[in-house]
Amino acid sequence: MTPDPIQSEETEPHHDHDHDHQAIPSDPTLRVKALESLLVAKGLVDRAALDELIDTYEHKVGPRNGARVVARAWADADYKRRLLANADAAISELGYGGMQGEHMVVVENTPTIHNIVVCTLCSCYPWPLLGLPPVWYKSAPYRSRAVIDPRGVLREFGTDVGDDIEVRVWDSTAELRYLVLPERPAHTQTLTEAELAALVTRDSMVGVAKASGKAGTSPS
Repeated sequence: MTPDPIQSEETEPHHDHDHDHQAIPSDPTLRVKALESLLVAKGLVDRAALDELIDTYEHKVGPRNGARVVARAWADADYKRRLLANADAAISELGYGGMQGEHMVVVENTPTIHNIVVCTLCSCYPWPLLGLPPVWYKSAPYRSRAVIDPRGVLREFGTDVGDDIEVRVWDSTAELRYLVLPERPAHTQTLTEAELAALVTRDSMVGVAKASGKAGTSPS
């Protein structure tokens, strides 16, 4: 059963945080950063190679996984029902899951409902499906304004949501992570799953954008 969103036009926003979020970066994390900088300074590690690796994980490998899940749901009604009923089990059917991707809930965009995901205290995020969280997702302005003014945030991302559409905001935690199932674009009935996956972006699976009506090389 899907939990209630932290905000929609039908409910007042609330800030109930008796759940555990990911911890603020620890001292070991800071030491890793310092070690990385030292190795780069000594020429033992190539900064460009590290940046390329991170970019691949953030923009290619992770989002492609989520895009395949979305495409399968668009193409297979039975899979979509399983995904909405038990996301962990359905996602594992495609071989995805693991740390930072447990206890998933998939929320569906419809002609009358638009969902947006945020982590109000930190940056809980489904890494196996979306890769590394983008900088804006971790920023304090997004974490606060997505709850206070979700329509304004959507407009800043270039996403206009009509006044007749209910906007629901979902708060991801370390114990419960959300993925948006975007609306399938019109006129895509003849596309293959691979072609459908190319329409799905990382931002559309967070809910700050809609799935594109044009195929690209890969989700971003």
